[in-house]
Amino acid sequence: MKKNMYPLLALLILLGSAFKIVHFQEWKIADDFSIKFTSKDPSGIFKEFKGSITFDEAAVSNAKFDLSIPIASISMGNGMKNKKSQTAEWFDAAKQPNIIFKSTSVEKSGKGYVIVGDLKIKGISKQYKIPADFTKAGESGKFSGTFNVSRSDFKIGKPSGVVPDLMKVEFTVPVFKK
Repeated sequence: MKKNMYPLLALLILLGSAFKIVHFQEWKIADDFSIKFTSKDPSGIFKEFKGSITFDEAAVSNAKFDLSIPIASISMGNGMKNKKSQTAEWFDAAKQPNIIFKSTSVEKSGKGYVIVGDLKIKGISKQYKIPADFTKAGESGKFSGTFNVSRSDFKIGKPSGVVPDLMKVEFTVPVFKK
């Protein structure tokens, strides 16, 4: 009986070495995040942000970002602007209530990372490369970065000299281990 165990044990060891150990670290988004957009006019913040983040510095190829921002959470410091942003001309919140970002890959870039994925606004998806820094502190961390979004790419508002096409988006997303 013992003789038959050795080939089985050797087979299990061989199969085990054929599989790569995959790193997954899931993070929960903390409440004190900051998602703001700036331009000459308008500027503001989003008060709500949710999603899931799987990220391990040792295995960035396994990283996943699946994020959502409710349009209704926009705040530009002016109730009329907030209300207008919900209309079909701007974000069309009745039909497309969320801004969605789903990563397709994450790459190391210098001291930071580039999160590549599909940004969906107003029902239109475009691939974006979002530069991000990640600072880890024990059981918590923080993603931060800045990128530009073109309103015309997503048919947000009408082209005009009053509202610039490029909106600067700045984010700080504190996270903690699940």
